[in-house]
Amino acid sequence: MTAARITINGDEAPISPAAPHTTVLDFLRERGLTGTKEGCAEGECGACAVLVARPGTHEPTDWVAVNACLLPVAALDGQEVVTSEGLATAGEAGAPATLHPVQEELAVRGGSQCGYCTPGFVCSMAAEYYRPDRRAHAAPTGCTDPEHGPNGFDLHALSGNLCRCTGYRPIRDAAFAVGAPAEGDPLARRREQSPPEPVATEYTRDGSTFLRKNTLEETLRLLRERPGAVVVAGSTDWGVEVNIRSRRADCVVAVDRLPELRELRTTSDHVEIGAALTLTEIERRLDGAVPLLAELFPQFASRLIRNGATLGGNLGTGSPIGDSPPVLLALDASVVLADADGEREVPLADHFTGYRQSVRRPGELIRAVRVPLPLAPVTSFHKIAKRRFDDISSVAVAFALDVRDGTVRTARIGLGGVAATPIRALATEAALEGRPWTEETVEAAARVLRAQGTPMDDHRASAAYRAEMLGQSLRKLYVRTTAAVSS
Repeated sequence: MTAARITINGDEAPISPAAPHTTVLDFLRERGLTGTKEGCAEGECGACAVLVARPGTHEPTDWVAVNACLLPVAALDGQEVVTSEGLATAGEAGAPATLHPVQEELAVRGGSQCGYCTPGFVCSMAAEYYRPDRRAHAAPTGCTDPEHGPNGFDLHALSGNLCRCTGYRPIRDAAFAVGAPAEGDPLARRREQSPPEPVATEYTRDGSTFLRKNTLEETLRLLRERPGAVVVAGSTDWGVEVNIRSRRADCVVAVDRLPELRELRTTSDHVEIGAALTLTEIERRLDGAVPLLAELFPQFASRLIRNGATLGGNLGTGSPIGDSPPVLLALDASVVLADADGEREVPLADHFTGYRQSVRRPGELIRAVRVPLPLAPVTSFHKIAKRRFDDISSVAVAFALDVRDGTVRTARIGLGGVAATPIRALATEAALEGRPWTEETVEAAARVLRAQGTPMDDHRASAAYRAEMLGQSLRKLYVRTTAAVSS
């Protein structure tokens, strides 16, 4: 097995002597690439953003922005990284470098003051700049879209980047001013070639080991031998544990590049989503085919997090405030669990057994999530939080109803943030099914929904507020549904 190495701004470098838990951020800064900053060490500020070459949706390779503060550098063995320093084009001997178009627009439009956050903005903006399906368009007369520029720039690409001193208007102006990559742009040309293949990694130092196997079979055998190993994909959760709580693991096993966990396929009776596909990959590959998931994605953390986070990771942590479990519960989804002996399918409603506990056995991991077809026609996801985007929910409610001829035929309701685990609102479902979809039915069911779970008082919301929001969410769904029918 070859020594672990990483390509940074076109130059290859050994990962040694970094410890297995060393983040990409710390590794880069130790090499003098100090444009990458640490602001929060939790993936919430974006000051640490870098670009990574990943399998593309529309081209062989996408330049994907990720939080360098969360990802262990060993996870990028054999991979390519570009930092803010690597975006500029080197000049002739003695001549200054030529700024990248994103850097140039930020400079001339006043998008940088103290400069601390600027390199992170640059990398997130560059990922959107190189998005292959970004297209300039003319807005209809009299219409404005504050979140999408005429150059096709989606401002949500910057949702994980914070600025404390400039204000966002000049940053937005810069984002909406960039054009298309020039002919011959090296990073644009790079998209036409395949990304680096995943490599098997066995990196050990100071008694800790980071492992990546080539196949699921090898990985499952490894987990049987080492059931206490920490399994990671995007490290968006484990990275916080390492940074904030100083947790360390004797063995970390990466599953994010396993081909068997990265499939997405649709059969006659279900959609199967690989547990190691990132949320961004799922969003773009489904392209709205599952409307309830399409409604979830923009509200799940930030684009920087979604570029690394996976459904397998979000379900595997067992958090009662994860955003995907309520949606998947409403979709009546199941999880495919795999170990060295084989696979089993478990309804997600039976998966969680207690606070951050589940039916998963030692050595077992989530291979895929299955969403049954056909989909319920009436769906909605309500996330109640202090911020519109990039926040932890106080309450999350997902609905999937089949309403035909004015009657609720089936109802599935998933709840998050109101119990020790994500739960199905079974009593409310029973109060709706077989009854007319009317205001009277909804009011009666809303009273039942208010009493579901065991909400508590904490710094995000009071128990009374959470209960009230549950009832209001059903009323809101009814109003929206009836308004859509009447129009």
